[in-house]
Amino acid sequence: MKRNLAGLCLCVIASLAGCATQVVRKDPAEIIDLSGRWNDSDAQMTAEEMIRECLQAAWLGKFNKAEGRDPVVITGTIVNRSHEHIDAGIFVEDISRVLINSGKVRFVASDLDRQEVRQERLDQQENSAEATRALLRQETGADFMLKGDISSIKDEVKGRYAILYQVDLVLIDLTTNEKVWIGQKKIKKLVKNPKYSF
Repeated sequence: MKRNLAGLCLCVIASLAGCATQVVRKDPAEIIDLSGRWNDSDAQMTAEEMIRECLQAAWLGKFNKAEGRDPVVITGTIVNRSHEHIDAGIFVEDISRVLINSGKVRFVASDLDRQEVRQERLDQQENSAEATRALLRQETGADFMLKGDISSIKDEVKGRYAILYQVDLVLIDLTTNEKVWIGQKKIKKLVKNPKYSF
């Protein structure tokens, strides 16, 4: 009886050990596509390709020649029109990073960030030493706003589906409302969901 009980305990312990959570650290640059849904790799790849295309377009050279300086850009709203939840904020941050690191444009804070910075600047007027206060009304105005949307089309049958993600971006001159660049990136995935039987 004792032998059987000990054997049963060992089997239970071995079984539980096999069910333990396993974690494997991966390179953040590695593409991991588990569900087929939009993910961090899609956001990063799309941002890098589209901004590279944007910065190679004619508008940039024309602005540099006419104004003798780098343009100032701000990101507007990126709207998620797809069938699934996508955190557009992550995509906006990827876009911002690529724009800033390009060294070809100057980049100003978004509306939400500006509100927080302005509140801090006002607080400094009351509570900081005069020599260290940030000056009021010294903000850099943007020349262009980058806006866009993410949409998707899904076709599904018997555990397989094809999904197309389409990202459209437009760069708008804030003085004239002229669209100076329009870009589009498509990502298509075929996903198979195997059926498991136990």
